[in-house]
Order: sequence, then C-alpha cells, then structure tokens
Amino acid sequence: MGAMGIFDRLLGKNDPAPEPSDPSADGDDSLSADKNAMPAGKVMPRLVEAREKLEAKDLDGAKDIYEEVLSASGERPDVLVTISGDLGVNGYLREIVELIGPRYDADKHGPATGINLLQAYLALRHVDAAQHILDILYALNRPELENRLYGFSNALGDLLHSDLGPLEENPKTGESDPVNEDPAQINMVNLTKPIWFYGLEEVAGVLPEKGEKLRRVSFAQLALPGIEDLINLSGQPEEKMGRLSRAIPLWLAETFYFSPHYESNAAVGVSTTQPGQPGHYGLFPSEWTTDNLQQLVNTTEGGLDYIFTGAIRQKDGDYELILRVWEVRKFRERKQFTARWTPASADEELGKLHEQISMFMEWSADESALTYRKPTSPRAWLETLGASVTLFLAEKQLLPPDQMPDFTEAVTSTSKHAADNEATSLACLTMRARLNQLGIAADVPAPELIDTPLVKSAQTALGG
Repeated sequence: MGAMGIFDRLLGKNDPAPEPSDPSADGDDSLSADKNAMPAGKVMPRLVEAREKLEAKDLDGAKDIYEEVLSASGERPDVLVTISGDLGVNGYLREIVELIGPRYDADKHGPATGINLLQAYLALRHVDAAQHILDILYALNRPELENRLYGFSNALGDLLHSDLGPLEENPKTGESDPVNEDPAQINMVNLTKPIWFYGLEEVAGVLPEKGEKLRRVSFAQLALPGIEDLINLSGQPEEKMGRLSRAIPLWLAETFYFSPHYESNAAVGVSTTQPGQPGHYGLFPSEWTTDNLQQLVNTTEGGLDYIFTGAIRQKDGDYELILRVWEVRKFRERKQFTARWTPASADEELGKLHEQISMFMEWSADESALTYRKPTSPRAWLETLGASVTLFLAEKQLLPPDQMPDFTEAVTSTSKHAADNEATSLACLTMRARLNQLGIAADVPAPELIDTPLVKSAQTALGG
C-alpha cells in the first residue's frame, strides 16, 4: 500500500464567474501579442515556481507569478493548460475561473484547458458558464472528445435539475467559507494487493508470484456526478454510492492481480485537513482529467501502462456505470464500457461487465497460487470489498472511529458467501479479524468456510 497526493479539496476564495470568451469573439488587448513577451526559456521555470508556491499553500505568491506570465505569454496554449491544471490539482477552482475564464479561446488554446475550465464551473455549480464552455467544446467537432463531453453534458443536466445554486460566499459573514480557505488534501491510497489479503502476508500460496515484463494497470476510484452536497457527504460515514465508487475498482484490481500478465492496483481517495491525522473518504464530482492521470502515473512506482477511470450514478433505484480504459503511452482512451442494472439484475449485469473487461484486456487466470474465481454474487462481493477497505483504512488510522458505518449487513452478507471459494473465505476471516481488533461489534454467527489447507493456514495466522 502507498499514498500519493493527487488533488486538494475543491474550493479557494470566492469570485464571481466571468463569462468565458467565445472563440468567434474579438480578442481584447490582454490577449494580443505582447512586444515585451517573456523569453520562452523563462516561462516554464516561472510556472514551476508557481506550482511550488501552490504546494506550499502560498496562493497569493502563485497568483503574482501567474499574472506576470499571463500578461506576457497568455496566448500560449501550454501556459493556460499548465496553470489551469496546477490550480485544479491543488484545489483552487475559483482561481481557474478568475485567471483562465476571461482568457480562454478554444480555437487558440485547444480543448484541454477548456475541459479544466468546464470542470471548475461544474464543481462551483456555475451552470450558465459551464453550458457556454460545453457548447464551445462541442463546436470544435473533435470525435475523440465526444464521449467525454457526453459525460459532462449528463453532469450538467443533473445540476440543472437539482435545487443547488452556485457555491458562493458565506451569506452571514460576507467572507469565504472557512472550509474553502483551508482545502482538505485528498490523498490517493494506492492498494497494491487485494484488499482482503492485508493481514495474510505470512500465509504462503495466497498470491501468485510476479514475473517480469508485466503490464501495469491502475483502477481509479469512480466519480459520482450529480451527487448533491458532495463536500458535506464526503465528511460523513460511508454510504452506498461512495462504497460502490471504491469497491468496483477494488474488484477489478483484484481480478487482474490474479493474472500472470498484469501488475495491478486500486487508487482510493482519503481526505485530510491536518497532515498525519485521520480524515474521511474523498469523493469526486467529475471524472479524472488527463492531468490527474499524469499525476497518478508520476506517483506510481514503475509507472503504468493502462488506467481505468469512470463514473457511476444512481436514480430511482437504477444504476449506470461508465468505465474508460486509457493507454498511458499516448494518453488516449482505448475503450469504453457501460453497464446498467437494477437491484434485481445487478449480479447478471455486473458479471457481464466483468467478462467484457477480462476479454478486452486478454485476462487469463494465474495457476500458481489461489485459484481466482468470479464471485457467485458480484453485488454481495462489492459490499464485502467496500467494508473491507474501510476497516483496513481504520486499522491504519487513516479513517477515525466516527467514520465507521454499521457493518452488520456487510458482515452478514460476507458470512453467507464465505464458503463460495477460497477468496471469499479469506475475506471473511480478515474482515472479522479487523472488527475484533478495532473493537467493533457485529453480532453475526461464525461463518461456514471452505475447507482447504490455504484457508486453514489463514485461520491459524489470524488466531481464528
């Protein structure tokens, strides 16, 4: 397991949302060629300085540099995409709106900056500005953007039909919300083994041995577009949609770990306001950008070949999931998978999705250790994985006791399926061991486990 800082929590100081420029509009003087433009060799070093100031929480210092660079080289596409990306990664979405919104010209600056700006408007719930940018991006007629723009269009549609207004200053004080003055850091916890394996390191034969020339794949926590009051929700004990956003990547990462051709991991977001102190889960309002993907690659030892990202939404009991496979070498979307299900069809549809992904990625089972089998009930298995990661992070003191939900339903379901195969038995053992260690009561009878030497060894190792 490893941890890596990817984004800060969303908001900096509040500013009104300026209307972004239309590519057909005439540029103003601030966008015209500057005779005193900064020498090309000095632009990127200055932006690196600004990034370091952002990371040190010196926003004013970073903005001074940005104003200097933009006044001299604001026409350069790489400048705008770098500034908007660095601000977004460090949680300063209002500053993207302030600095980039008035300058953005899609024909001149390209779609990458526009997508960063669009995500800022969506997160800040500035509907009109988001719609304007979305229309501009559609007008570029770029086929490779079409699927992503549909996703943003759906998110905007959810926002339009919600009762949520723009995120504004605190109406009682006229000042920015204190939560936004000190944005919480979201760290991506990189789980490099199946979540139920942690605690069984001394048990031989659970995981396959890994050779060389492996394809490295990461499964990122899913976004939850359209979820209302995301910031407050993320600070509460886990709920079903957040659990699914983590459990689905955990399931896929576990599957690919049991293949001789892959090294896999799952990236789960945990938000903290004070370094070294327990926090709460991080939730994401929109899908990952290519900037986020690049940071994930840069902070993953050995790099990555593929990344799975996506989003999940639920409405009136119906679920819709979209997954994207990114080829890291070219940072292009290779494939898109979708699944829709109701509670009654969940096991069938999730099973189909699992098979489709396995076939596309040419998955095959490793025969050198535990024989990995698809769960008989994928939906129940996702509940097991979701509960298991929460208990694991609590054990590692990344989540505090007040973030623990009622585990009775998850433990009951896990116990019911414990004898399905070796993995489900091992997951049941490690879950119950963590409950005991954390002093969390779960009044569920001892489960029936599959009777194999591997499971018996795990029982002995865990003191069961």
